[in-house]
Amino acid sequence: MSKYSIGIDLGGTNLRVAAIDGAGKMMRKISVGTHLSAGRDAVVGDMVTSIRALRQEFGADGLAGVGVGSPGFINMETGVVTGAPNLPGFDNFALRGAIERELGGAVILENDANAAALGEKWMGAGRDCDDLVLFTLGTGVGGGINSGGKILHGFMGMAGELGHMTVAPNGNPCGCGNQGCLEKHASATSVTAMARMLGLGAELTSEDVYRLAIGGNEKAQAVFGAMGQALGIALATMINALNLPLYLLSGGVLGAWDQFAPTMLEECRRRSFTFRNSKTRIEKATLGSEAGLYGAAHLPHVLAGN
Repeated sequence: MSKYSIGIDLGGTNLRVAAIDGAGKMMRKISVGTHLSAGRDAVVGDMVTSIRALRQEFGADGLAGVGVGSPGFINMETGVVTGAPNLPGFDNFALRGAIERELGGAVILENDANAAALGEKWMGAGRDCDDLVLFTLGTGVGGGINSGGKILHGFMGMAGELGHMTVAPNGNPCGCGNQGCLEKHASATSVTAMARMLGLGAELTSEDVYRLAIGGNEKAQAVFGAMGQALGIALATMINALNLPLYLLSGGVLGAWDQFAPTMLEECRRRSFTFRNSKTRIEKATLGSEAGLYGAAHLPHVLAGN
């Protein structure tokens, strides 16, 4: 492996860029706000400035490549972000080409949840496992599938959109046009929405709902029970379809694991013969918010076959 690579995690709020060596040691990280109000060119400019700073500090000769994890639907062939609800102005934007023109070099563009799954496989909870699924539970629900140590993309790069699996046929409407998506029943946003519907409060955070639940509030406990059921259905579906050995969950709502996991695991056992009769693992991811950075930095090595 070359000495280091540069990974970028582009979020709706924060932009993080890191130089990470071939052994997975983070050499330096740059964190700035994502200045969406200034326009997408300004965001691209911040990314390029950070890449140049790291390249100058650690040397261009040892740079294996640059990987970018971005929210939204990514056309892998063209490098176009075809849809990004959390990045205003980025819909149908050729992000890869825009960075490459400014940088004067090749860049690998990847969906952020796919990058996080790759990061967990490289340096996180999936280090012993070439085949795994990651669910990212945040404002929405994303996902990534690793098969044979590589990201499963599908024919357009849109595989792994786990948040839009149907878990409740007549469930809550989703912005994707479906109803009953996992995202509308198991994200931090859905936790607060369910809490509002149950009259627990209009301004509660998912952490507030968790505190109510551990304090014995039955309505708050029911919220996490519903979340667990939705996750159990989704996990059982993936286990039945893929028969992979490891399924990881990440995101801020993992802090409520003790409230939703028992229902989740019971639902999964009920719905999956494979889960009941194999050593299939459902576990917490370990890299937290750094997973996408590690995965993005690992992309050049994967492409090179290292």
